[in-house]
Amino acid sequence: MADLHVTVDGRDLEASWTDGTADTRAALEDALPLEGEATRWGDELYFEIPVDVPAENARERVPEGAVAYWPAGNALCLFWGETPASEGEEPHAASPVTVVARLEDVSPLSSLEGGARVRLERVSR
Repeated sequence: MADLHVTVDGRDLEASWTDGTADTRAALEDALPLEGEATRWGDELYFEIPVDVPAENARERVPEGAVAYWPAGNALCLFWGETPASEGEEPHAASPVTVVARLEDVSPLSSLEGGARVRLERVSR
């Protein structure tokens, strides 16, 4: 079952927390819900959030569907395909990010044009 509900310009997505990022996850959970106008960078959206934690198991190459925290910009990022930094089809961040969750289905993002309003919140159980 999903842990997070993600809305991207009316597109409803679900995501689940990943392991290995306890400090970043705790900081994000404390800040939920998170919402903002996202900038698009290839097949990535990112928006500034009120969280400031150091990188944790950070990396530049991320899996498709990654929900990541970008410490350099205090931003939350959604990756669903190639970015300008990619070498091939794999998503690649501009600088190291901490992957905190994974979107279960990225196909609704394929029709997205430009930036978008993004909201991330806990799934009600």
